[in-house]
This record gives sequence, structure tokens and C-alpha cells, in this order.
Amino acid sequence: HDALPISLIVRWNGTSWQRVHSPNPVGGGDLHGVAAGSTGTAWAVGSSGNPSNPKTLIVRWNGAAWKLVPSPAPEGGILYGVAAISARSAWAVGSTNAGRTLIERWNGTAWKRVPSPSPAAPFSVLRGVAAASARNAWAVGFIGPNSFSGRALIEHWNGITWRQVPSPHFAAVSILAAVTARSTGTASSAATAWAVGSIGNNKTLILRWNDTAWRQVASPCTRGCGLGGVAATSARNAWAVGEAGHNQTLILHWNGTAWERAPSLSPAPGTTLLGAAAVSARDAWAVGNTGDSAISGTSTTVIEHWNGAGWR
Repeated sequence: HDALPISLIVRWNGTSWQRVHSPNPVGGGDLHGVAAGSTGTAWAVGSSGNPSNPKTLIVRWNGAAWKLVPSPAPEGGILYGVAAISARSAWAVGSTNAGRTLIERWNGTAWKRVPSPSPAAPFSVLRGVAAASARNAWAVGFIGPNSFSGRALIEHWNGITWRQVPSPHFAAVSILAAVTARSTGTASSAATAWAVGSIGNNKTLILRWNDTAWRQVASPCTRGCGLGGVAATSARNAWAVGEAGHNQTLILHWNGTAWERAPSLSPAPGTTLLGAAAVSARDAWAVGNTGDSAISGTSTTVIEHWNGAGWR
């Protein structure tokens, strides 16, 4: 029998990364997204149980340990992304086992399911979520004939309800994997917003919110590339991460005018970066894995850090 999946959580203590105990429900668990709302509160989301009929999984860091928290999805599903606004406000997104979008909200006491648009397609999934404020959040993913192809899907929270927002149309398959949004301190609090993913099988997809609509932005990697994570600290500083040709890591930097490719580490063939987080212009992180997991069933975690001068 195949071994049950065991969730993995590691914590940076200012000097090194250390593994932290992660609670695993009966049937094992996989974690896909993490976010911190404050010093003493963090969330991680994913799925547990049978991969063909999974249940949503949410765990919470209370300042001392990670604990399982009930998730309101009785029909089952997977949560891929989470965004924390404060200790009393957070969002988690994914899809149900019936192939419909799934959005849950933390109200400070419990997670509650919130209605979300599920366009008329056999499969609708949300892969990433970001919140600029309590009244302004974005969720991205795709809709299509199955769980791995389709066209980009973007949804927006206006403080009252989630609504689908038009995204650029592409002739080829387009999938959005991650989104970031930051308040600018103006009436348009999500003026700094990016969404990333892929077009077809080998082109990066980068979209930017211009206060009115989402528009495609040119990428320096147009062949054999895909993006899985994005993070921004300001309108002039953002990072996007993924993989380039021959399964090498890919890191792109937004300098306020254009995206440019940055040198990145690729410990071994088959290395890809799946997520990014940025604290400041001189402090950012990228995470992923390396190894022939599809062949050998094993892989190794990869963590890279931007120190203001280079990725290490």
C-alpha cells in the first residue's frame, strides 16, 4: 500500500529553517498554501483523506503550536490558497469534489463558506487568493473541461460579495496559479495587484490590475516557462517564481517599469518554484521542490532567499 501523505511545516527563526510539528488527520494530509495574519496567528490549508474524494484541511498556528480547525465543506474538496488580513479575518480558496469553486472566510471565531461564482463549465477551481483590505480581495484560477486545462478565472470581493471579473482571452489554455494585492493607501486600495500562471504548455502568463481591468504584461521568458507564485511589496517591486526550460527554476523581478529575469539557483534537474513571499525590497523568499517525484516518488524541498543583492 502507498504510504499516507504527511503534511510538512517549517519555520524560519531568524537564522535557519526548522521543522515544526504539523497535525495530520486520519488519512494523512497535504498542505498547499500558508499565510500569516499576525505574529501569533498563521494558517495553512490543503486536503486530507482519499485523493479521489478528498476533504478540505485547515490548520492554525496559535503562537505555540499548529492545531486542526474545522472546515465547512461537507461535500469535500481541496483548498489551494489562503490569505490572512488580521487575526480575525482570512480567506481560503479551492474547489469542491463536484468541480465548483470554493471560498471560505474566517470571521475570528469559525470558518464559514461564502457563495462564489462557478461559471458554467465542467470544472471551476480557484488556486490563489490575496487581500488588499477587508473590503478588497482577489481570487484566481481557471475554468475548463477538467482539473488541469481551461481558461483563466478571476473573482473579486468588494466587501459584500464575490463577483467574476473579466480576464484577457487567449486562444490557448490559460491557467492562473497565484495572485498578490497590496493597499496603496488610496481609494483604489488594490492598485498594486498581479496574477501569474501559464499560457499553453510553455509560456508565462502575467496579468496586472490597472484600477479598471486586468491586462497582460510582457514577460522576459516566453518559451518553456511557467509561473506558480507572485509577491509584491510596492508598485515598483514584485517577484514572480516558477520554472524555465529543462525544469530549472525561474525568478522574475518587476522594477516598476518591466519584468526582468533574475539569476536563481537550480540545485538539480527537475527543480521548480511554487510559491513566493516578500517582506521588503531587500527580503523575499521562494519555495519549491527538486527531484524525480513522478518517477521515484521522492522529492526534496527547495527554499531560496533574496537578501537585496542576490538569491541564495
